Amino acid sequence: MSSDSDAWAKACAEDLEAEKARRRAEHGAEPGSPAEEFRKLFEAVAEKLTGGLGAAAPLFGGQAAGAAAQAAETVKGLVNQAKAAVEPVIERNPEVFDHLAAAGSELLAAYRSAVEGHETRWTRGPDLDEDDPRRAAETPREPGAEDREDGGDGPVTGRPIDLD
Repeated sequence: MSSDSDAWAKACAEDLEAEKARRRAEHGAEPGSPAEEFRKLFEAVAEKLTGGLGAAAPLFGGQAAGAAAQAAETVKGLVNQAKAAVEPVIERNPEVFDHLAAAGSELLAAYRSAVEGHETRWTRGPDLDEDDPRRAAETPREPGAEDREDGGDGPVTGRPIDLD
């Protein structure tokens, strides 16, 4: 019996690996941990910053080219300092980025929930059933004698203005 379960486990593992390979071929590599993705993002931004300024230097003439090259070197130095500061933090605390990613997902879910609730209220029209309790809350009441400050019997000349 154990050989049957081992064969089944082996077949399942092979199928799983084949499916992963198919997905990698179709969609590319799966994203890494949040810490690895942050490192990749940081390196891409740093490369764009340093590469963009260095490439722009020949476009300027004379003194401007020297200033652009000096600015590029300054930015490279700042990027290297930032890398030196960020790398140890990423190495020592990769779980922090997992927590930040989870917190971001929770914030996004809360935002979506709030927006969907508002959209529902905004798009809900006057087509509520007669017995729907929301209808009473939304239907403005006609002013009557009890709404008049003087309590008189004459006709009501206007409606109260709802400033909300």
